[in-house]
Amino acid sequence: MSFTVAIVGRPNVGKSTLFNRLVGKKLALVDDTPGVTRDRRPGDAKLVDLRFTIIDTAGLEEAGADTLEGRMRAQTEAAIDDADLTLFVVDAKSGLTPLDKTFGELLRRSGKPVVLVANKSEARGSDAGFYDAFTLGLGEPVPISAEHGEGMIDLRDAIVEALGEDRAFPEDDFEAETNVDVSQSEVDAEDEAEEEPLYDETKPLRVAIVGRPNAGKSTLINRFLGEDRLLTGPEAGITRDSISVEWDWRGRTIKMFDTAGMRRKARVQEKLEKLSVADALRAIRFAETVVIVFDATIPFEKQDLQIADLVLREGRAAVLAFNKWDLVEDPQAVLADLREKTERLLPQARGIRAVPISGQTGYGLDKLMQNIIDTDRVWNKRISTARLNRWLDSVQIQHPPPAVSGRRLKLKYMTQVKARPPAFMVSCTRPDALPESYVRYLINGLRNDFQMPGVPIRIHFKAGENPFEGRKRKR
Repeated sequence: MSFTVAIVGRPNVGKSTLFNRLVGKKLALVDDTPGVTRDRRPGDAKLVDLRFTIIDTAGLEEAGADTLEGRMRAQTEAAIDDADLTLFVVDAKSGLTPLDKTFGELLRRSGKPVVLVANKSEARGSDAGFYDAFTLGLGEPVPISAEHGEGMIDLRDAIVEALGEDRAFPEDDFEAETNVDVSQSEVDAEDEAEEEPLYDETKPLRVAIVGRPNAGKSTLINRFLGEDRLLTGPEAGITRDSISVEWDWRGRTIKMFDTAGMRRKARVQEKLEKLSVADALRAIRFAETVVIVFDATIPFEKQDLQIADLVLREGRAAVLAFNKWDLVEDPQAVLADLREKTERLLPQARGIRAVPISGQTGYGLDKLMQNIIDTDRVWNKRISTARLNRWLDSVQIQHPPPAVSGRRLKLKYMTQVKARPPAFMVSCTRPDALPESYVRYLINGLRNDFQMPGVPIRIHFKAGENPFEGRKRKR
């Protein structure tokens, strides 16, 4: 991207709506409640012929540094420092407030280029608010409607004028986009390889961090990054949007998603929390590996198990992280107990990797990342058809399929149809009569014999085609 733009303003002026309009997707949560956005959310924006990075921010409020609103304001000020240009959004419908004037002064002192945006200008009676915006001393306001997409051409022109054409249209944009396309096509070609392709150690890895509220997810990501990138605090439920951050671990790009804490479904009543949980579920589906964060002081609550089951049913590679390990008094005894409970309570992911960590102190984070890489390697694993059929013959000799109604079932042929997660197709007689216990026997055998611990394994059965079916019997 050529440059970075931050959207700032007081709460409920339409910053997230404008963000969604510029990125072309409903990424940021939008609601009539003031203060929905809390963290910085970056996105790839397109405005006519401009391509840039846009950052949605929390509403600017006057509050003490130790309060939640104060920490939100610190995140917004960090976004202003990182950006090349700031879009200062005011509400033309309701007019200026003392907060607008206070933060207009703050932006003037920052020394960064500012474009004043008068949102909701399509509303009746918005002219007075539009003309009031001139008193901020930040130049002529750009009247727009983020909800309806009006005034986007004028906004584009204002951005180009504030930055200058050389900064707005760098010459190397086309080359950068071409290089990305070529490398992506090479990755796709590698993914289509059939015979046990080598694991690509350089491919970027998408990781989602999920768990109950106040389990320490945002603190964990901040420790990985080495900075206070995400809003944290003792209050439960601070995170609302699923925020993605990128960083390198031992030369590999990691794209990590922080998600809102997921409570029991019966307790989720408010519309805003439902939107946050839906955003977290989208992050799980988009990710490749999911880290399920448990509070080590109160692990294996019912909700923890439901989250783990959800992740495995979605087919994601999962790793358990027992956070707040610095608060555990007898680590050895607790660790042995947690391992026993993991095997007993999560039988659908036998051998799942579990790591004790502390997001506060940084204990165990390298081990956690190594387990994430190892689990992703298993999740991408492919096994050749020849090896699978030799294995299928041997397991049938050790434990033959049962006889149903006096006729023994026979498994004839097996092949892997996909990876991510590993899925297999078995051709057999009467697949509908194969008992569930024998399916579990095959899955556990695949796990043990091909070293695939902790990832969901799918086996589909189909009846072999009869080449003589439909022909008339000759006399």
